[in-house]
Amino acid sequence: MTQHQSTQTMKPATAAKKLGVYLEATPDDFREGVVSRAELNALQADPPQWLRDLRRDGPHPRPVVAAKLGVSIAGLARAGVTEALTTEQIETLKQERPEWLERERATQADVRKEAARIKKRNAERAQRDG
Repeated sequence: MTQHQSTQTMKPATAAKKLGVYLEATPDDFREGVVSRAELNALQADPPQWLRDLRRDGPHPRPVVAAKLGVSIAGLARAGVTEALTTEQIETLKQERPEWLERERATQADVRKEAARIKKRNAERAQRDG
């Protein structure tokens, strides 16, 4: 009895998330089909022009927008930024430095500082107790 390996596939939304692109901006044939693991690997290894353009110019999904602005996804939501933004729109926000962006960046910096403090404390405890 021979066992056949089934091809692992994913929904376009999952593939877009793994590729770091906004699903609604992808080509129709990408959105309307399924993506195999091999196809995803090929897209990551040798991205077609549409994928390179999306990654460079956007529109970008919220996680990418948040990372480029140095804020959290929740910070974007608090500021009322719910739509995908292009690279140009992100750069404009960085230059204009609205009050909400400065506040959210400060909040994110505090969160990172606290996470680093806890990590250091836990490492010291593990070294002391271990």
